[in-house]
Amino acid sequence: MKNIICVNNLYKLYRVGDTAVRALDGVSFTVREGEFCAIVGTSGSGKSTLLNMLAGLERPTKGEVIINGHHIEKMNESELVSFRGNNVGFIFQSFHLLPALNALENVALPLSFRGEERGLRKKKAEKMLRMVSLEKQKNHMPNQMSGGQQQRVSIARALVSDPRIIFADEPTGNLDSRTSEDVMRLMQKIVSEQGRTLVMVTHDMNEAEYADRIIRVIDGKIVENKEKRRKQEI
Repeated sequence: MKNIICVNNLYKLYRVGDTAVRALDGVSFTVREGEFCAIVGTSGSGKSTLLNMLAGLERPTKGEVIINGHHIEKMNESELVSFRGNNVGFIFQSFHLLPALNALENVALPLSFRGEERGLRKKKAEKMLRMVSLEKQKNHMPNQMSGGQQQRVSIARALVSDPRIIFADEPTGNLDSRTSEDVMRLMQKIVSEQGRTLVMVTHDMNEAEYADRIIRVIDGKIVENKEKRRKQEI
């Protein structure tokens, strides 16, 4: 498998009064195509800043972020928007579903931004909802679904544009432990069966164990980068 993400000597400095705070301090690593990578750290460790750098949501002070051969740290804002729309899907902690849209409409939303025809949008969104076992809830509004169901809708929405890479930011942070386990197994299944690349930020080592690679961050530095066998799916 080829490397799809390459991070080289990445720094992010913030100015707090007269003090420079290093949110990222010389970070380097690679992620292979089709790999599930967990970036683990406590609050303030730099893990969320790192995810924002990978997604092009923040610019590094120094260093390179190369995704699928493209230097995203050199892109302007319009180039980044286009690149994310064509290559990246996002899963958030707080779901970010639009309350006025039902499950099917929420999943289809990224395709609307791309100008795809309505019938095709519906067909693709229905396929994604079947994949996350929510085809019976396609007409449900967000307030008619449990937290776990809402996160499954969020996952389906992240996949509907057929992205090569999915970024997940604390995807189970608002879920109970049993529902969190279900969501982690679903994400693991998507990676293993569809060959997607998934980069997840989490503070939970138990959730990180579902990943193929665990990168542990402390004070803006990588202190561990280990590859492991996939956790057995049930």
